[in-house]
Amino acid sequence: MGNPIPLLENLIKIDSSTKSGANEAIAYCAKWLEEKGLTVEKLENNGFHMLVCEIGQGDSTIVLNGHIDVIEAEDDQFDPYVNDGKLYGRGSIDMKAGVAASMETVAQLKDKELKSKVMLQIVPDEETGGLYGTKYLTQKGYLGDFIICGEPTNMGIAIQSKGVLQLDLVVQGKPAHGSRPWEGDNAIVNAYNLYEDILKLPFAEETSPPMYDKPSINLAKLKGGTVYNKVPDVCEMSLDIRYLPEQSPDEIFNQIQEITKGTVKQHIMNRPVKTKEDNPFVEALAESIKNKTQLENVKIFGQHGSNDGQFFTEYGGSAVEFGPVGHDWHGDNEMVYVDSVREYQNVLEDFVLSVK
Repeated sequence: MGNPIPLLENLIKIDSSTKSGANEAIAYCAKWLEEKGLTVEKLENNGFHMLVCEIGQGDSTIVLNGHIDVIEAEDDQFDPYVNDGKLYGRGSIDMKAGVAASMETVAQLKDKELKSKVMLQIVPDEETGGLYGTKYLTQKGYLGDFIICGEPTNMGIAIQSKGVLQLDLVVQGKPAHGSRPWEGDNAIVNAYNLYEDILKLPFAEETSPPMYDKPSINLAKLKGGTVYNKVPDVCEMSLDIRYLPEQSPDEIFNQIQEITKGTVKQHIMNRPVKTKEDNPFVEALAESIKNKTQLENVKIFGQHGSNDGQFFTEYGGSAVEFGPVGHDWHGDNEMVYVDSVREYQNVLEDFVLSVK
């Protein structure tokens, strides 16, 4: 069995928080795979590099999808170190551990007689929406029946994820002198009152048990006013709404527009993921987790955040998130448990070998 930890440490050392850094990391992955005797297809879209590496044969295709980009961090976070069985560094859990284990998996299985195809995809831009990486790949026909996004899940299987609806609103008011605010209509106050009213709309109260309580509604930006001594007459507000898998983003937009005295524009709309718990691939993956770990029960759950699996759903692919155990991704002390990365790779190998 290959050891994914040295590879993971080398990937963490590459600051892939920029396009050029992500491209450097993709080039490193391509060279590593080629040195293992694998055939790598390199692609580019709008200056973003990505790669695809396929092994096996059969009627079904398993996609191991991983993003190499990370969010920005201090310089010392790109200097990985191990302490008490934990590997620290930016991207350690989100999600270079998943990438390293997936790379080792295809390297270890390349000469095996597999009953399904395995397509490794390493992409550059999940943290900024995935439009130039995974979405581009799906549009070009790089698809699969079952997609594993190696995001951090603490060895559980996230079979659903909320959709994303990001909105920009412009709320109006009436200007007046700052000493006589009662003669005006404060647009900032109006915007915040509108936000509180949105939290009471019908869509905001809907639930989706057992996966979710309610949709998530984040007041992301609020910008208004120009000087101290004037009642602001316009305010810009941005919302990040993570809607439930069964909800309609168009209906949510309409509900918000109906109570807005101003304009509402859509910034981003991403699809939810709605894979079924009784999907045969999900059941096989759960069995592999039990086979290769100490877990007797596998947690099946829904993620609040989005992931690149969304881009496969419109083509009929069933996507999940499944990754090793870690903590504080996007934080100052991001880390992954070393043993869980090795376990994760064992599970991937067992799962691929079990699929018929």
